[in-house]
Amino acid sequence: MSLATLHIAFATFWRWLDGTRRVLLNLLLLAVLLALLGSWVFGGPPKLRDKTVLVLDWSAPVVEQYSGGLRDQLLKQAQGEPTDELRLRDLLATLDAAARDDKIGSALLLLDDFAGAGLPTLRELAAALGRFKASGKKLVAWGAQYDQRAYYLAAQADELLLHPMGTVTMEGYARYRTYYKDALDKLGVQAHVLRAGSYKSFAEVYNHNAPSAETLQAEGLVFNELWQRYTQGVEAARKLPAGSVATLIAELPQRMAAAGHDPARLALQAKLVDGLKTRDELRALLIERGAADEEHKSFRQVRFADYLARQKPPQDGDAVVGVVVAAGGIVDGDAPPGQVGGRSTAELIRKAREDKTVKAIVLRVDSPGGSAFGSELVRRELELTRAAGKPVVVSMGDVAASGGYWISMAADEVLAEPTTLTGSIGVVAMLPVARGAMDKLGLHREGFGTSWLAGAYDPLRGLDPRYAELMQGVIGHVYTDFTGKAAAARKKPREALDAVAQGRVWTGSQALERGLVDRVGSLRDALAAAAQRAKLPADAPVRYLEKPPGKLERAMAWLGAPLAQALAQAWGQADTAVAATPQPWLAPLAGPVAADLAPLLQQARAGARPQALAHCLCSPP
Repeated sequence: MSLATLHIAFATFWRWLDGTRRVLLNLLLLAVLLALLGSWVFGGPPKLRDKTVLVLDWSAPVVEQYSGGLRDQLLKQAQGEPTDELRLRDLLATLDAAARDDKIGSALLLLDDFAGAGLPTLRELAAALGRFKASGKKLVAWGAQYDQRAYYLAAQADELLLHPMGTVTMEGYARYRTYYKDALDKLGVQAHVLRAGSYKSFAEVYNHNAPSAETLQAEGLVFNELWQRYTQGVEAARKLPAGSVATLIAELPQRMAAAGHDPARLALQAKLVDGLKTRDELRALLIERGAADEEHKSFRQVRFADYLARQKPPQDGDAVVGVVVAAGGIVDGDAPPGQVGGRSTAELIRKAREDKTVKAIVLRVDSPGGSAFGSELVRRELELTRAAGKPVVVSMGDVAASGGYWISMAADEVLAEPTTLTGSIGVVAMLPVARGAMDKLGLHREGFGTSWLAGAYDPLRGLDPRYAELMQGVIGHVYTDFTGKAAAARKKPREALDAVAQGRVWTGSQALERGLVDRVGSLRDALAAAAQRAKLPADAPVRYLEKPPGKLERAMAWLGAPLAQALAQAWGQADTAVAATPQPWLAPLAGPVAADLAPLLQQARAGARPQALAHCLCSPP
């Protein structure tokens, strides 16, 4: 075969290949366009029928905002995975919408896999469940295992059912920490902790072997208050005599034996539940009370996630209440998912201040604090917002302590849930030194510096006493600044504010008694207060102010999950990192220890400089 013939054959083949590629791409584009057209013409969920049961199958932790972005949520949706987080705002909005929906006849609460929430969040949800019941619709709860947090919600039901082999667990509140002083001493590591506030316990796990007397005193007061609120809420919901829960726990061994060591029978005898039913018996009961779904051989129902997808976001009007969420630890700059960025959150507040449609701002705080500087960035922007004439209302969630309290100071009104953990007005810094470990390994870190300050603090070399004294002075100054701003915000003498500061944590109701907040109330109450201050109607639309999604995220959301699936999967595969995991038998120990030591190791990184931390070692019990 001649060279010319080969050339002609190759050219013919190439034209055929290129034409095939064009045809396939055009067919793919046509399929996408047809799918879009079909979704517009025939899309949308089927209409609900009468006597539909709203199934509240909550099986994830409740959070203020997603720890990942829109991309992460779309990836899960596209891959058919359940979301690993439930936003509080979505739960509240869905319950309120269902209360108004004449197609929803009742609700079924399923909490076997409920991953929990803090008591303030549970109380918000309990109030929303109460509003649903107040609409005249029946709420039934069923489960095989009710832990303490799930039971608080289940107790709100008109009828609470338990599997015949199920259990109800209420234990009370406790906090036990691992203390590392002896271990660090053996390793030759010293965790120099500088603090302002005798109750500031954030770093004491590194230089103590047990809780300090101040810590035990403060936590005893807080946990007793939380447990009292919990038991009162359960007893009121179940119409039990006061003290019933405490009596049951005190007499548990004897009463369990009297019930034949059958936990479900004990729960029924103690009136913690109304009946014992298996899942199939529950299904038959709901079919009998409501309407049968012959196609699925069950009762007529809509799942929470599907009902949430039906809800249209409120349309932005000419005047809205803007909500900025500050959830997680506070850092200086832009925040990764699950943290509060001082710079990025301040930028959201600035944009809200300059947005003429936003008439008031609610700062929703769920943070144990972190960087004092990052906290001040947020506080300052709120101060400027008030000065510009826009009302600012703070709503405290599960935790608003230390830096979380710092960012709450520049508000017209501060509302805390009675069980919010707040206060902890104090400052701390850590200067870990591993000189002893270096000596044990026979390593020596020496060199030349042009001044004593150039090598005053080196985690692998040592800590100059002059530098420690210098840093202690800085910490004291930041504490003075913190208490001064708090005293001015609360209109109290500095001495009076300092007496309830000192790094001490309070519940929301205790903080109210000490003048640290203006009143107790929910997020709903805070939104109403902001609307009133802005002279807006009580039902003024609410807009959550968040970092806008990127172009590809917006495109994926616009296309919808079916068409986004291929893009999402391809995107996820192209950006996947495999993380090393410890041996399974190490996991129970490695996880908590790694979390405890993370702040210390972060401070010990090469080149790291100490910073003032307004951080509370507290989390929702």
